[in-house]
Amino acid sequence: KKKKADWGGEKKFYWQCDLQNAKFVIFVGASPLEANYGPPYRAPKITEGVSTGRLKFAVVDPRFSKTAALAYKWLPAKPGSEGALALGMIRWVMENERYDKRYLENANKAASAEDKEPTSTNACWLVKLKDGKPAEFLRGSDIGIAKEQRTAIVKGKDGEETVNYEFDPFLVWRDGKAVTVDPEDTKNVVHGDLLVKTDIATLDGKTVSVKSGLQLLLEEAQKYTIEEWAKICDVAAGDIEELAKEFTSHGKQACADIHRGVSQHSNGFYNVLAWNSLNLLIGNYDWQGGFAQASTYDIVGGKAKGPFDFGSGLHPKKLKPFGINILRHAKYEDTTLFAGYPAKRPWHTHATDVYQEILPSVADAYPYPVKALLMYMATPVYALPAGQVNLQALANVNKLPLFIASDIVVGTSSMFADYIIPDISYLERWEFQGSHPSIIWKVQPVRQPVIPPQTESVKVFGEEMPLCLESFMLAVAEKMGLPGFGPDGLDKGVALTKMDDFYLRMVTNIAFGEKPDGSSAVPDADDKEEAVFLKARQHLPKTVFDPERWQKIAGPHWKKVVYVLNRGGRFQDYKDAFDGKQLKNKYGKLVNMYSEKVAKIKNSMTGKYFPGIATYLPIVDSVGNPVVHKEGDLHLITYREIFHTKSRTCANIWLLELHPENYFLLNTVDANRLGIKDDDAVKVVSDSNPEGVWDLPNFQKIPMLGKVKVIEGIRPGVVAFSLGHGNWGYNAYDTVIDGQVLKGEPHRGKGVHANAAMMIDPHLKNVSLQDVVGGSVCFYDSPVRLQKVSV
Repeated sequence: KKKKADWGGEKKFYWQCDLQNAKFVIFVGASPLEANYGPPYRAPKITEGVSTGRLKFAVVDPRFSKTAALAYKWLPAKPGSEGALALGMIRWVMENERYDKRYLENANKAASAEDKEPTSTNACWLVKLKDGKPAEFLRGSDIGIAKEQRTAIVKGKDGEETVNYEFDPFLVWRDGKAVTVDPEDTKNVVHGDLLVKTDIATLDGKTVSVKSGLQLLLEEAQKYTIEEWAKICDVAAGDIEELAKEFTSHGKQACADIHRGVSQHSNGFYNVLAWNSLNLLIGNYDWQGGFAQASTYDIVGGKAKGPFDFGSGLHPKKLKPFGINILRHAKYEDTTLFAGYPAKRPWHTHATDVYQEILPSVADAYPYPVKALLMYMATPVYALPAGQVNLQALANVNKLPLFIASDIVVGTSSMFADYIIPDISYLERWEFQGSHPSIIWKVQPVRQPVIPPQTESVKVFGEEMPLCLESFMLAVAEKMGLPGFGPDGLDKGVALTKMDDFYLRMVTNIAFGEKPDGSSAVPDADDKEEAVFLKARQHLPKTVFDPERWQKIAGPHWKKVVYVLNRGGRFQDYKDAFDGKQLKNKYGKLVNMYSEKVAKIKNSMTGKYFPGIATYLPIVDSVGNPVVHKEGDLHLITYREIFHTKSRTCANIWLLELHPENYFLLNTVDANRLGIKDDDAVKVVSDSNPEGVWDLPNFQKIPMLGKVKVIEGIRPGVVAFSLGHGNWGYNAYDTVIDGQVLKGEPHRGKGVHANAAMMIDPHLKNVSLQDVVGGSVCFYDSPVRLQKVSV
């Protein structure tokens, strides 16, 4: 039975700063004026804040980005050292007592409520030491306090169930003794001392050494002096101290806002944990100007239990997944595949999306062979560091017998598919985009068809519809006789034969709201608005827009559905985002400073336990060997220009006119050392790719050649290129379709894409470097060299 909580956290999501109310921000590995979920949402708030004097910000990034150009301070820290910078700041903050002591002392919900804090943390909970290293939390049963028998309502995939379980209280240290804590207790206020290291008598007459979570963080920060932390980052110690002082001078309206430049290293998980812990020291979670989470209206109908509850109902004979996921979301030691250390590939007990591991796992048939793959809205060959290794699966019929792609083009990865199912584009399709955490309002945008599809029509379940991913999936379901599809697919008499059967019901859930009595529903559209709605869609074919069919699906909620679709979704009123100085749409739960859940798991490659507290780790391969840069190596990083996406805008001629090709950005110091000047052509090579080419099976070899732009705005020793150029798909080269040659358009492939030079893990040999906790793939840890060439 699943217990009420294991205190390892309830959600996994991405935090961002509430930029419209912040007074000071540190953007780490982020450039929101160019990318990073990104310019449409965040650029106006930044520019307004800077122009009015409300906002002051610093940027930590090896490249002098457009965001750094507006910053009051730019720290070009060494790539991969971001966690060290955070720990240097943490040391200064704690030693100068600039942290929110009262917030961190709150041990449970009752204490937080008394102080009107939206969240609590486990900074004062006691952690047992085993062999001198922090392990599990100290529990009441360790010192002779009996467990309590409790009952809880647990929400699962199949609805709610009542669970009986034993509660073993946590402990804090207060007034010289251990005090029990129930984190969920809303009546009994418990505070704990913050800096604790002591020995406590156990039930068996022995003693156990314990430390508080904050004590463990302090000790990690005190492993090095601020000067030594600064040396690791290659920045000035005075800058670390100044940032720490400024960060703690604005109450809770300060924030460290991080992005992929922090996480996409082999130490990425702990880099992120360090910066999140810095935010935790000032208790800025759920406060205006602090850390915010995204909040969206329920599209599955689970909260209101309807009108269409996709969460627990509306699917007769629902199939359940079984076994181990291809990405191995399980405890390695508990499986029949356990065979000592290292495992054949990393096991990701905590992670849910380890993109770079999917195809290499298929290639290695670990933990099992894969017979078929359906790829949608993805191009792992182009998008991932050392992306060429994915071709060991995609281009090998012995390892992947069937590869189907759904794509709007013959793309850089879909070109290797056995079949490409033509898809529809963003103007032709439905999509429920959700939100981003910089948006503090509760929203749910609904993208809906605005032009007729360019693909042909097909007939599935007797219905005419455009050829696309959804119609393909419906056709497969019809052919296989799968439950959950067809005239009675969702329920008796409730069909799932076209995509609008599904999507319109999701819109209905949004319109109805999240209260079972319907009191949070949107208003009905009046007759005039309904007429506008119908007229605006009269150009669409009946295969896409059938008013009679849509009204039948929405039933009595039709006019509310019209109200939502006319507005492109549902959006909370401006005033409703605030709760005094706090955010209305709160996370409102425990935020872990110490993660017992992580500390209880062993690294499947080394057999060592993962640290449960923020720490700084060097850049290593999958079995812990350091990545060594040889003399003359450059550190390769990427970035994105605002006018290009990662891969697809190479087909947009207007955007290419702005930037026909990209460049290798190189500091003057390195350019002079290498004898390179502006516009010189160079090839990028590495130990992982000494030839410096994209070796594309059944196609050709494409050299990674590009021009150099020499600038001062990048730290010496680093070379950068922007993503979006150097494509080989999208008809950049000749394409043969049904025996006919479609002549290529070379301007689509102009420029360089250097991901194939990025380091391949020397132990696993078919994947890039990665964070084995499961945090991320490593875009920013590769040593490379530039070779001047004549073209």
